[in-house]
Amino acid sequence: MTSRLPQTVRSDARDNRARILEAARAVFGEDGLGAPMREVARHAGVGPATLYRHFPTKQALIAATFAEQRRACQAAVRDALADPDPWHGFRDLVERICELHAHSRGFADAFMAAFPEAMDFTADRERTLQAVGELARRAQKTGQLRAGFVVDDLVLMLMAHRGLHDTPPTARVTASRRFAAYVIEAFRATPEAAAPAPLPPAARWPGP
Repeated sequence: MTSRLPQTVRSDARDNRARILEAARAVFGEDGLGAPMREVARHAGVGPATLYRHFPTKQALIAATFAEQRRACQAAVRDALADPDPWHGFRDLVERICELHAHSRGFADAFMAAFPEAMDFTADRERTLQAVGELARRAQKTGQLRAGFVVDDLVLMLMAHRGLHDTPPTARVTASRRFAAYVIEAFRATPEAAAPAPLPPAARWPGP
């Protein structure tokens, strides 16, 4: 009986950690990183002591909560840089970044350094911006990206994109895809000839 106790304790601890992370993704994803730790604990159905035993600081919780999004962002950067067509790589990176940000207000806040306890994301942000700069130089050489584009334009775009988190969750991702399509067209050096690519569907907003 006693030999099974440590295994049971470890299992309970794993379950608590999983519940905390699931709760943090929901709370930070919808309310942003300003949401208090006690709200995450309440959502997870654990006490504050259990939460702090697993994650002594909010920074540690934020880093664990968005580990998957960070890996997805890093993969998007690698894929874009490896694309033999720099304009396609540039477009794909913009679309994937927007999609990641649309799914979680917390990840968007962390990536944009809008919360001081999300400093672990600084390297991710810098790596992404460097990739955008490299892709932009390549795409400008092909004549497909506006000559005046600078990396700060992507930051400006993401600042505007964060406004989508004030929209209903059911429409947010759809709206994000359409937003990204319009922005990419604005970045293009010349409009596509006769048959431009169709826009993604428009989001449906709830009636008054």
